[in-house]
Amino acid sequence: MSSSHPVGIIGTGSYAPPKVLTNFDLEKMVDTTDEWIRTRTGIVERHIADPDTPTSALAIESARIALDAAGVTPAQIDLIIVASVTPDMFFPCTASLVQKALGARGATAFDLLVGCTGFVYGLAVAREMVGTGAYSRALVIGAETLSKITDWTDRSICVLFGDAAGAAVVARVSQGRGILSYSLGNDGTNSDVLLIPAGGSRMPASHETVDKRLHYLIMNGPEVFKFAVRAMSESSEEAVRQAGLRMSDIDVFVPHQANLRIIDAAAKRLAIPLERFVRNVDRYGNTSAASIPLALDEAVRDGRIREGSNVVLSSFGAGLAWGTMVLRW
Repeated sequence: MSSSHPVGIIGTGSYAPPKVLTNFDLEKMVDTTDEWIRTRTGIVERHIADPDTPTSALAIESARIALDAAGVTPAQIDLIIVASVTPDMFFPCTASLVQKALGARGATAFDLLVGCTGFVYGLAVAREMVGTGAYSRALVIGAETLSKITDWTDRSICVLFGDAAGAAVVARVSQGRGILSYSLGNDGTNSDVLLIPAGGSRMPASHETVDKRLHYLIMNGPEVFKFAVRAMSESSEEAVRQAGLRMSDIDVFVPHQANLRIIDAAAKRLAIPLERFVRNVDRYGNTSAASIPLALDEAVRDGRIREGSNVVLSSFGAGLAWGTMVLRW
């Protein structure tokens, strides 16, 4: 981390499509129950985009809210990073579509594909690019329409995911504020426990891949659970240490919202009171790269995060990847 200027988040925004799918709705679709879903995941409902609504539409809405919160115009943004596993298409990148819609014509724009960890990776990249002075203001977005890659006949998978987007405006901030540290990593030896097998160059789309339902998300839940608790805990400890802080100094912990049991287990392992954790998985489900910016924006707007707060963002996802960041608001 070689930034010569302190860099932080100066505005946040989030958006979820209006349609809500409850556990009771799912009871009518697959062999499951509200009690089963709540007990194992903590999820009660999730937002689902219409079939004709692409990921870019959610990204654009969250970006406009974040820009307004930061008091920044699209013309003042010179870098756009979109983290997503559900881009509108392979190319052009979704960030290009966001740039066009916002009218940020002068902005460099690209996508990141790191699964649920994408937003934290995007913030880390923006921190370095803005910190060196190469760019002045970045727009980092995590946006997903996971409903498009969810097998709605698989009762173990379809109860978990939702659609949403979250955004942050990143710029230079005063000394002692902003992003203090981050810890990123990836263990490719376990890349097969969370994936979409078909659709890329390894297994191009064909009648066979569609018939075999290989274009939907596949997950080994128990393996991901074990990895998640360990990865969030260890990377959080590392990032907090790098920031020169102790766990007791952390005011607000914003974890990836995948499963309430994972969050509870991480809190216990880190010995952080559960009330310091932002939790909204019950209302949105797992929204992948949108998860952390969605929860972060909620905590900023309801006053849990305020000036001077020490904040940890911690995520895990496909790769298997992990990423934790420490900020002073």
